[in-house]
Amino acid sequence: MLSRLKALTAVAAFAITAAGTGAHAEPLKNIRPAPEFTGIEKWLNSEPLTMQQLRGKVVLVDFWTYTCINCIHTLPYVKSWHQKYKDQGLVVVGVHTPEYPFERNTDNVKTAIKRFDIGFPVAQDNRYATWSAYSNQYWPGFYLINKKGQIVYTHFGEGRYAETEAAIQALLAQKES
Repeated sequence: MLSRLKALTAVAAFAITAAGTGAHAEPLKNIRPAPEFTGIEKWLNSEPLTMQQLRGKVVLVDFWTYTCINCIHTLPYVKSWHQKYKDQGLVVVGVHTPEYPFERNTDNVKTAIKRFDIGFPVAQDNRYATWSAYSNQYWPGFYLINKKGQIVYTHFGEGRYAETEAAIQALLAQKES
């Protein structure tokens, strides 16, 4: 079992490295601390979360908005990762950052959460405060954060689902030091 875990970790590490050749996915060379969630108007599906309280967990921060077709296309993957890995230490946080004024309405966001059957925490970032703290520029934007609270992988747009999942698996397999 241990050798299988080592092999899986090696494959996942390779996938993380290989993902760096893509235009929109990369393991980060300049690992940096994950910014706190800031300026969140409302937390849905959860009490307010902080990066500090998520230390020791692997966190996937997903910047999205409910009318973005690319975000809608990625949701089945994000929901699947949440379901598969939540008991192993993955926390998915959707940061809903509106593109259009009507997307700022909390009732509209709640309706979308219900329609898409989203069970993970969603932070409503109407003023782009968390978006700006991450220097994010895209919907969807994935930021994977290791157990030490550092951003170690990003991916923007659709695709690279296998590489992103491999990165999640590799981070979950790492021992906290």
